[in-house]
Amino acid sequence: MNILVTGATGYIGGRLVPHLQEKQYAVRCLARDARRLDGRFPGVEIVEGDVLDDEPLRAACEGIDVAYYLIHSMGASGTFSERDREAATKFGSAARKAGVKKIIYLGGLGSDDVALSRHLRSRHEVGQVLSDCGVPVLEFRAAMIVGSGSVSFEMMRYLTERLPVMIAPKWVITRAQPIGIQDVLAYLLAALDIPATTSRIYEIGGADIVTYRDMMLRYARLRGLERLIIIVPLFTARLSSYWVHLVTPISARLAQPLILGLHNEVVVKDDAARLDFPSIEPFGFDAAVRSALDRYRTSSSETTWFDGAGSRELSADFTGEKEGMFVDRRSLVVNAPSRDVALVFTSLGGEHGWLYANFLWRLRGMLDLLVGGVGARRGRRSPSELRLGDAVDFWRVDAYEPQRSLRLRSEMKLPGRAWLQFDAEPLDDGRTCLRQTAFFEPRGFWGSLYWYGVMPFHALVFANMASRIRQRAENISPRSVAVTR
Repeated sequence: MNILVTGATGYIGGRLVPHLQEKQYAVRCLARDARRLDGRFPGVEIVEGDVLDDEPLRAACEGIDVAYYLIHSMGASGTFSERDREAATKFGSAARKAGVKKIIYLGGLGSDDVALSRHLRSRHEVGQVLSDCGVPVLEFRAAMIVGSGSVSFEMMRYLTERLPVMIAPKWVITRAQPIGIQDVLAYLLAALDIPATTSRIYEIGGADIVTYRDMMLRYARLRGLERLIIIVPLFTARLSSYWVHLVTPISARLAQPLILGLHNEVVVKDDAARLDFPSIEPFGFDAAVRSALDRYRTSSSETTWFDGAGSRELSADFTGEKEGMFVDRRSLVVNAPSRDVALVFTSLGGEHGWLYANFLWRLRGMLDLLVGGVGARRGRRSPSELRLGDAVDFWRVDAYEPQRSLRLRSEMKLPGRAWLQFDAEPLDDGRTCLRQTAFFEPRGFWGSLYWYGVMPFHALVFANMASRIRQRAENISPRSVAVTR
């Protein structure tokens, strides 16, 4: 089966493609900027172009059996519905002309017989436009998708993590039926096996019907946070979006349409999905949140967050926040083979130290001991060899690929969880791209405050440590340096 995925650079598409590959389907992706998919899905055919452009759209649909339509506008301007309507019309027409047998579309949950927000109304309209073009459409309608990277989930996550006391608008008592990302993917994949002679609409949701207030309090409980929510009727959608923009990394442009949609009750009222997909039993909200917070689990085609979409989409040098994770990434080109670069960073800690400002590392270990942590007294088992699970001062080896990558998990007393990762990526000319990345997942307000407090030290220590790793690796291989230079 030949499958086309539009929106592969987005949240859903980026997680769907690896599952399709695992099932041995021939996958093609349509992307406006093909560079954003470089190296992300090996073996997948990439067509670069906009869904509004006829020629790349024709090339993308040619020879396709099933197409996933995962494109939405998220801006707050008044023209988004016209753009979405035009894009759906062009795509549906191209799919029909190319002989596509089925379109699978993911839209938004909500009753057509009530006053929907503009964005939810546009989501429904897109499904209708696709159906009108003549290709059978299986349309899934979902409420909040619970998963690391889902904008609506991230908005809830940030608000709950950062605000011990929340002054909330009345929309937080609106009922919703959130669904975990794994369940959404299960429905999208199972739809490939559903015969489609006519278009169908499936309303999908998780096992729990909750209010947004319930979701924030349950999230807080799972994180061990005490939160108080005070509801007032004064917040308009615009004021709410500016408040979200102020206290989270989510822009007001994205927050406003989401908040407007939260005024609508989004609960499954049609049991067609349960009848047609009996093998799928959606998780409850708590289980979906636990899965979203489990960043370092690996299962089947899903990579860990550090190796997957969340980390790969970071630029070569990045200091900021991504999906609830603070990140400090440094990238350098090293005139040495990857094995020599890896030899240096896998020897860090213990008697070798950390190459720069060792007194600061020792001081940090002493402070950790004072608050009941492990400190840096453990050193390391071997000065040159590593195994998964080894202690390295106050770190633990969390992931290790010899001559290629190392991820250390902090075991210090912290208001959150921290990792330090090194990657040695071979380049075509014999040199190596060294990526050194510090990750910190804060726990509540104090976790965020801690990160900003140590940022000046990170800027000094991590930048110089990366440079020292490069210098030492190049000194190991003087002949390779001479050749590449």
